[in-house]
Order: sequence, then structure tokens, then C-alpha cells
Amino acid sequence: MKTETLRARLLEVQLDLVNHRERSVIVLLTGHAVTHKGRLVNELNHWLENRHTEVHALGPSSEERERPYWWRFWRRIPDRGRIGIFIHGWYGDALFARAERRLSPGAFRDRLAEIRAFEAELAAEGVVLLKLWMDIGRHEQRRHLEALQQDPVRAWQLSDTDWQRHLQHAAIGALGSEMREATAADHAPWRRLDFRDRPAQLRRVGALLHETLVAPPAPPRAMPEAVPDEALAAPSIRHADPRVPAPMKKASYAARLVDAQGRLAINAREVARRRIPVVLAFEGLDAAGKGGGIHRVTEALDARQYRVHRIAAPSDEELALPWAWRFWRRLPADGRIAIFDRSWYGRVLVERVEGLAPEAAWRRAFAEIREFERQLLAHGAVLGKLFLAISQEEQLRRFEARAATPHKRHKLTDEDWRNRERWGDYATAIDEMFARTQAPGAEWALIACDDKRQARLAVLEEVNRRLELRLASPP
Repeated sequence: MKTETLRARLLEVQLDLVNHRERSVIVLLTGHAVTHKGRLVNELNHWLENRHTEVHALGPSSEERERPYWWRFWRRIPDRGRIGIFIHGWYGDALFARAERRLSPGAFRDRLAEIRAFEAELAAEGVVLLKLWMDIGRHEQRRHLEALQQDPVRAWQLSDTDWQRHLQHAAIGALGSEMREATAADHAPWRRLDFRDRPAQLRRVGALLHETLVAPPAPPRAMPEAVPDEALAAPSIRHADPRVPAPMKKASYAARLVDAQGRLAINAREVARRRIPVVLAFEGLDAAGKGGGIHRVTEALDARQYRVHRIAAPSDEELALPWAWRFWRRLPADGRIAIFDRSWYGRVLVERVEGLAPEAAWRRAFAEIREFERQLLAHGAVLGKLFLAISQEEQLRRFEARAATPHKRHKLTDEDWRNRERWGDYATAIDEMFARTQAPGAEWALIACDDKRQARLAVLEEVNRRLELRLASPP
């Protein structure tokens, strides 16, 4: 195909992608040094309508180092209808860290497993991947390096790193082969491109991108289902009794509240000093008191240290991106606290029960959630998961009280009554959620909430317990 014809067809299918907004595309180029990656991307961007493309080629910033590793890539996933081009991306990090022995063989394999999970999740959410390995022989690479060095116009492009990569040519080639074999999939194929003159290389890349854009998306390979630890018992909403023999007296509650909030204030300051991130996820039945529990937590905190994220129906911006994006983007920096009033568990609760997510999506979400939380813990975060439970009798009493109180009526919606009618369906979903997402460091705390005072103290006690457990470990 002639260059001009290819260019016209590529632009046509890109604009079709933009108009339909059904999926996004990621093109990732990695491989050996001095294989035209930067110049190829620049020229390819001129072929495309670059208002709908974005290029990423920077190392991690200080902001990104203060969050879990994958945050820096999740926040750069292109919207539906757009093309994201990554130079090296997540592969370059793993490849060069292993070549320089900053990653052990086991850590390298673990990173490749994370990449497989990440790409499977993207593909399931409508992101098409095209991965290009740029190859060059060792002698050809050296000849090209020497030619660049002697060219007064382009010599500035060379760096010590390029020569280091040349010395590591054999290691990078072997590691690249291992990496491609471990991460190749129908939904995330690798294409190997031999070094050649730039116009021919550009035509080849353009043809592969055109082929990717016109091909039907490949079904993603399912993530392997992680099996919860048998010794780690999960709570059960069906077997819990949120009722209390007698409500707590106001005077006793006030004294204990001061003590619990005082402990929390001290723990939060130490968390900030030691740069430990904290993620608290609040889930619960309607009218169980999530807002009241969160308010008693935040009363004890410095407003500069925390942020509360109230998760509702996704916005148009969030619908244009993979489902997990809106949670990744809200993760706190080291030393900060993120509180989620409802969370990523909505996919396996309300979205499941109300039919807002296909069955394949909410079933897949269990493994995705476990991987997400594993990465939070690997970064050193404290993860608290609190589920606030209430009896059907107490929920009805609170609904009726809200309906009768003018300044509380806005809290009661038709959806609350509909959810109540599906109590059994929600109980089934909740117990399965507990069983399939219980893990060391990510255990669920089931809070009995028929008595508001005791429930609020239990919330504070659980948050303090989590923080103190982490603070008791060596820095």
C-alpha cells in the first residue's frame, strides 16, 4: 500500500474511533536503544489527528512515587475514542530494572504477572492494546550510535544511558524475549519490528495500527481467580445480629468518644509523620449510619490530611474510562488518608443486584478487587474495610423517622425502599463479597449498627486498631 493511501486510511479509521467512542487504543513501543522510537512516535502523531492522541514518555514524578506503582499508568489511560502512545511504559520499567539488577528474577516475574492482570482488565473494559518490540542487532546498534555521535546536529540525542543499553544488548534481548512470552495474549499481542530505515519503519507501524483499529476486539483472557485463605474466616451478614440488648447511655458514650477520637488524632499524626497512606472503605446497608461513622472519624483528623470521596453513579467522564479508573485516581499520597463513602465494592453489590453491570463484569470484579487491594498493601498502605449492618426492623424505624422529619426527608429516596424489598438478594451478594475478598491485611470489619452510639465507637475502634497495628510494625 502506498504511503499516502495508508495515511489516509489510518486517519479515516481513527476518526471512526473518535465518532463512535466505543473503545480506546494504547500503542506501546519498547525494546532496544536507538531504534527510532521517539522519532517514529513524533511522525506517527503527525499522520494522525493529534487532538485525539496523547503521548507518554516520562519517568515517575515525586507525586507518582507517593502512590502505588500502577497509579501513574491508570491516570494516563486514554478516554474512549482516543489513542494513547506509551514509549516503554510499564514494560520499560520492568525490563531495564531487571537488566540493571534492581529487580530480582522473582520480582521480575511478579511484575510480569501484574502486567498480565493490568492488561486483561483494560481489555475487558474496552481498551485495545498494540505492543511493539523494536529490535536491532548489536553491531548495527553500535554503528548507529557511532554515526549519531559524529553528527554535530544530532549528537545531543545520545546519552550515557544509550551506551549502557548497548553494553546490555544481550541481556535486554533475552529479558525482552522472556517478557514477551509471559505477557503475550490475543487481547494484548506483541509485534516484533526489525530495525530499518525510518520511512519503512513508519509505514510498518502505521499498517499495524490500522490493522488494530479495523479488527474486532479480542476477548480478554480472564484473570485467574484468587482463592481466599482457608484459615481466614470471613464475616457473614446472614449470621450477624446487629441488635443490642440495651442502647448505650449518652454520658458513657460521650466519655468514650473523647477517648477514641483522641487516640485517632495521635495515630493520624504518627501516620503522617511516617508517610503511611491510609485507605478506608465504608460500605453498608441503607440507613446503617455510614455518614455518622465517617463524621466521627473526620472530627478527629486534621482537614489537610484527609479527603472523603462519596461514590455515586459514575459521571460521563468516568463512563469514558475503565471502571477502576475512578478509584485509582482518588488514592491518597503517602501520609494522607482517603475515606470512601461507598467504594469499588459497588460493582459486586448494587451493580450486581440491580443489574447495572453484566454478570461477566461483576464476577470478574472479585479478582480485580483483590489485585487492586494487594497493590495498595504492597505499597505500604493501611487498608480498612468496614461494613455497617442493621436489622430490618431498625432500618424500617429509621426510614419512617426520616420521612417524618422535614430536614431529613432528602436522605430517603425511592431507591432506598426498592433496595429494602431486595434484602435477601443483597444479603447473598454481601456474603459472597465477604468470602471472595477477605485477605490478610484486607479483612472485613462487620459493625453492628442498631445502636448508633455503639456503632460509632466500634467504627473508631476499628480504625484505631488498624492504624495501631501498622504503627507497631518497624518503620
